[in-house]
Amino acid sequence: MILKNVRRSVGLQLAAPLDARPASSGAAGSVDPVMAAVVVALVGFGVVMVYSASAVQATVQYHDPQFFLKRQVAYAVAGLSVTWAASRFDYHRLYKLTYPVLGIVGLLLLLCVVGFGHSAGNAARWLSVGPVHVQPAEMAKVALVIWLAYSLAKKADQVKTFTIGFLPHLLVAGIYMLLCMRQPDFGSAVVLLLLTFTLLFVAGAKVGYILGASILGAGFGAAAIRFREYRYERYLAWLHMDQHRQDLAYQPFQSVMSFGSGGPWGLGIGRGLQTLYLPEAHTDFVAAIIGEELGFVGVAALCGAYMVLVARGVRAALRAPDDFGSFLAFGLSTMFGVQALVNLSVALAVLPTKGLTLPFISFGGSSLLVNAVAAGILLNISRQAGESAVETPPPRPVMPSEPAAEPAEVAP
Repeated sequence: MILKNVRRSVGLQLAAPLDARPASSGAAGSVDPVMAAVVVALVGFGVVMVYSASAVQATVQYHDPQFFLKRQVAYAVAGLSVTWAASRFDYHRLYKLTYPVLGIVGLLLLLCVVGFGHSAGNAARWLSVGPVHVQPAEMAKVALVIWLAYSLAKKADQVKTFTIGFLPHLLVAGIYMLLCMRQPDFGSAVVLLLLTFTLLFVAGAKVGYILGASILGAGFGAAAIRFREYRYERYLAWLHMDQHRQDLAYQPFQSVMSFGSGGPWGLGIGRGLQTLYLPEAHTDFVAAIIGEELGFVGVAALCGAYMVLVARGVRAALRAPDDFGSFLAFGLSTMFGVQALVNLSVALAVLPTKGLTLPFISFGGSSLLVNAVAAGILLNISRQAGESAVETPPPRPVMPSEPAAEPAEVAP
């Protein structure tokens, strides 16, 4: 699908420059009710499952079974408030905020790398601001999508060229990926690369360039795994999980056990036993607890909810009044879909362990708030979908009694 560098008017079938002032404000129209309902349902479901998955650990570690629940409720309330506010914020204003957002997030990533990052699990992925821990890698995904949408919409037909339409986007994404790898955060780097390739493909970049870069990216990824000892050991443990179920493969092995013990209908919320054995079950492996307590039906319903969210996001992209909104909606929808797919694949041991959260479900403020902002932007795009984006008066019809205008003389 190739989109032009114009702001499209659905009603009048007109086109105008991308930087033309939109006729409607971000508050006009109504948001997609299905998308909004799915977001609220996922956030509420996440609160319930975080409590179910964390009660045992909270009791043992903090002597308060509701320790994580209280925090997740606060994050959920803040997240829904942010989603509502972002849905009222005209996404066209992001056009001028693109480079400030890109630079600030890049600086935060750099601070994590140079020694200001808060370490946890041998990775410095967080910045501590008093009692608040911020994870810049989560912000990097949204920041990169905003910049890619801005740049691809601005360059239009030049997207097909290598030096203007392809290479600069790969270089900026590569800088972000390198900063993530240095934390280290291999999972976020992979997501950033997938987001870049997806938006380049949607914008009409040459498939040959994308395939070539994909092969190079796969090669660099394989080298990053093979020549970093802990990654390679984790990879080997994943390949031979039965031999490493008491050490490196303990988490994925217990996660698979959770899905297996859940059966088709599950044991019931709060009745799962794997919370006694699965470390950090309320964060990256919360899907395993969902599988145990709600069974195959619950996991299938969760997958269906993410599919609906992505589908409604793509619908908003196709109906957006301009290319910036289209690319932005495509990118954010892809972000939700890729993160959910990778997290569920890791929980099912289809992929080696990564540090990616399950959107709106896993415990954590940074992930939930960033996803809430992304959902709010999507809702704002859906709010303006199908509206006339440029104030252009309809052409005055020529009455039969009026003489037709004579053509202008052309100078020799």
